[in-house]
Amino acid sequence: QVQLVESGGGLVQAGGSLRLSCAASGRIVSINAMGWYRQAPGKQRELVALIRYGVGGSTNYADSVKGRFTISKDNAKNTVYLQMNGLKPEDTALYYCNVHMAYGLDYWGKGTLVTVSS
Repeated sequence: QVQLVESGGGLVQAGGSLRLSCAASGRIVSINAMGWYRQAPGKQRELVALIRYGVGGSTNYADSVKGRFTISKDNAKNTVYLQMNGLKPEDTALYYCNVHMAYGLDYWGKGTLVTVSS
């Protein structure tokens, strides 16, 4: 069993910053990628940022967060971070951590709430 624990969410004013953390523990096999997703009420869950664990270490970002959010990782700790700057009210959502492991195994955290006031 794999557990993902997110932290760092909270209430922030527009233009402010937050740093989310997600630590994976348990029965870890080979990690292909870790990512952050978010879901606002009445909307589908969407990819925010993804970082790959391969040699390339490439990243993907949603167009709406490019230039404002940065995803990073600590391989030794099986932890991924999301630095969020210049937050906007439309960033308000429940943010979920996801780990994509070998053999088609995906795991999700319970989510951390980010609320941005205007």
